[in-house]
Parts: sequence; C-alpha cells; structure tokens
Amino acid sequence: MRNTVSPYFFLLLSILGFAQIDCSDQRSGNKTMSNEELVARGKYLANFGGCNDCHSPKIMTNMGPVPDTTKLLSGHPEGGQLPPIDTSITNSKGVFTTMDLTAWAGPWGISFPINLTPDGETGIGNWTEEVFFKAMREGKHLGAGRPILPPMPWQSLASLKDEDLRAIFLYLKSLKPVHNKVLDPIAPNMVAQTANKGK
Repeated sequence: MRNTVSPYFFLLLSILGFAQIDCSDQRSGNKTMSNEELVARGKYLANFGGCNDCHSPKIMTNMGPVPDTTKLLSGHPEGGQLPPIDTSITNSKGVFTTMDLTAWAGPWGISFPINLTPDGETGIGNWTEEVFFKAMREGKHLGAGRPILPPMPWQSLASLKDEDLRAIFLYLKSLKPVHNKVLDPIAPNMVAQTANKGK
C-alpha cells in the first residue's frame, strides 16, 4: 500500500462530473427512456463516475493497471493479501491504497469496495431498487446498515435524479454475476494486527 491519495480528490471529481452530466440532461429535455436505454445510460454514468477504478480488480499492463474485464465491478478480490500498513500514517489522517485500488486504509480503518455484480450470494443480486436508492441517498450499506466508507463518493450519487440512479442500478443488474466474497471493513483499532500480522 504505497499509494497515498486523498479520497476527497475522487469525491470532488465525481461531484463535478455528475453535476456536468445533470446540466447536459436538462438542456436535452425530458424523454422517457426504454429499459435498454436506461441500461446504456447507467453504463455511461458508471464509467464516467469511475466505478471501475475501485470496484473492479485490475490486470497489470505495460501502461499500468487496467480493469479485468472478466471480473468487472466484482469488488476486492476474495483471498487477496494486504501489504503491511504504516498505521502511524493512517492514524494521522494519511491514506493508503493497494495498486489495484480495491483496498483503502485511513483513519476509518480499512475499506474494501463491494461486489456490485448481480451475484445473489456475494453481490447485489438480492438488492431491490429501493435498497439501492436508500444506500446511495443515505450512505448506509444495504440502506440501513453500517456507514459506507471512503473513498466511495456516495454523497455525489445522492444528488443524482431518480432516473439516473435507476439507470445505474439497472446497468449493475445487467452485468455478468461474479461470485466473489469481499471482506468486511476492518475497524481502526484492528488495522495493525489484521494487516500486519505477517510482517
């Protein structure tokens, strides 16, 4: 976890991007979209919003890491090992991330981007549109659970119109299900012993 990047940088980019998308929609006028058009718009919004940056495992190329297209949006890889984390930095509000951006450590502990594919056991296959909307509007896992942790920019998603959130949800539901059980977040007081036990 050598990369030190502020999660607020990604939040600002997402807010600006989604604000620009919303303005362009208002200029184009209102039109009822078909299911296929909603899925296509959801894909556009997810790609523009950078969902693959954290939620997709990566393959290393000579141009750096790129999303693994066989595991798109399936979250932190099951069984993935965490490198040692310098808790003196994370405790002082520094941030670490893995090279593939699927694990983040900071003052909140360690967070792992979840599996967004429609796998019924390990992804969002059992989520309803209502649950998805509540999660994005209120920043709670499953709409009522633990807080959604950084660097997930749920605050910018919360500002989207219902139709755009619906489009993203329909796009995610259209993906190939990937069975991948993502780790639960690790609390700040457990980071040192969990991430550094093999150090």
